[in-house]
Order: sequence, then C-alpha cells, then structure tokens
Amino acid sequence: EDQSETQFLQASGAGFLWDQDGHIVTNHHVICDASKVKVSFSDQSTFYAKVVGHDQDKDLAVLHIDAPNHELRPIHVGVSADLHVGQKICAIGHPLGLPFTCTTGVISALGREIPAGTGRLIRGVIQIDASINLGNSGGPLLDSSGSLIGVNTFITSGAFTGIGFATPIDTAVLV
Repeated sequence: EDQSETQFLQASGAGFLWDQDGHIVTNHHVICDASKVKVSFSDQSTFYAKVVGHDQDKDLAVLHIDAPNHELRPIHVGVSADLHVGQKICAIGHPLGLPFTCTTGVISALGREIPAGTGRLIRGVIQIDASINLGNSGGPLLDSSGSLIGVNTFITSGAFTGIGFATPIDTAVLV
C-alpha cells in the first residue's frame, strides 16, 4: 500500500508594508523559488501575494496583496544617506521561525559590499551587530525613531556571528 506523501518546501522570511496600495518589500532570495507567497501580519490576518517586481542584483523584491486600503498601515520610510557608525538600530523579522522578533544593536560600518545571489556586489551596504538569523531576511531595519533605514539582507554564515548586513533604504527606493 503506497502511503507516500507530497512534501512541500516551506521557507520563511520577513518584509514590510511599503504603501496603502498593498505593496510589500522583501529580499529577492526570500521569494525567488516560491510557487506561492503568503503574507501574515501581526494581527493574524494573512493574504496571498503576487510578485510584481524584483531586482536580483540588489536582492530586493516587491509583492502585492489585495487588502482593504483602510486596514493597511505602511511603514514610515526614513533616509539612509546620513547614517553614522554607532547609531542605534532595531532589526525586525522572523528569525528561526519565531515571528515578529525585534533585536537591537548599532551600525558597525557603512559602505560595505556583499555578494548578491547573481554574483554581483551590492554596494553601500550597512553592517550591523543586531542579532539577525535565517528568517530575518527582508525585514525592516529601523533607526531609534522607528523610521525605515534598510532591509535586512545577509548574515555571514547559517547562524548569527555578530555581523549582519542590510541594504540601505535609499538603494531600495531607487529600485
């Protein structure tokens, strides 16, 4: 008797609501192999999302959900051009499957270069010491006033080692 079961690969990442039209920003590597993308909010509402744009060289993607505009509260977008080393930050995501986690730290360095999935370099990256792990990818990096300054993108190995990276929000706005 064949009782084989179809197995589905499920991955987790983070993202943030960009505008009241239902656009969500995340990393390209979070959604690149997905056949379906489901977005969950902290109020437990969930929506299926459609990929409407991406830039593999910057590791960014834009999703869209159909949701009532009056229920959507987009993130406040800041500026990353005037960041400085030592500035306090907060990284939000779903590390290791633990939803809606916030970790704090400081900006360790600016202007780093990290490899994108395409092999090209993402330039001008923010280096942080806030604990980010698998599942933080695509989540917002906030300054101490709660403004979006970056997109959590990359860690140096499979687990937190004290160094993480985020794409500056000024770069994401250009995409």
